[in-house]
Amino acid sequence: MKFYGLFILLTTSTLSVLAQGNVQVTAEEPVNRLLNAFMQVNEETTTVEGWRVQILATTDRQRLETVESRFERQYPSVPVDWVHTSPYYKLRAGAFLTKLEAERLKFSLSREFEGVYLVRDEVEETELLRMY
Repeated sequence: MKFYGLFILLTTSTLSVLAQGNVQVTAEEPVNRLLNAFMQVNEETTTVEGWRVQILATTDRQRLETVESRFERQYPSVPVDWVHTSPYYKLRAGAFLTKLEAERLKFSLSREFEGVYLVRDEVEETELLRMY
């Protein structure tokens, strides 16, 4: 008997909810301000967390420039750049959204350059578009 009463109660409450139709949710003003701030920051952000292939890390600027020139001749379609984190100059290539995409370039480069490895980096969205 208890089961039957519970069944009727659940059925009636379900039907009453379905009969009401649309449900409107009104957010309070602090919630709206927070959502607007989040949207503004999101629209202003042009970088994403991505991957690059690090070809070289050296303290010798001349060596960096030599390897960079060689790389640009051999891979003209792959963007390459370097960063200086004292005392090292780091030569990095590509701009990838996923590690798997970066692995393909790393595999190709590891045949010609010694010590190639993947690094996480902030990547401009415009760089990603050039790679595809």
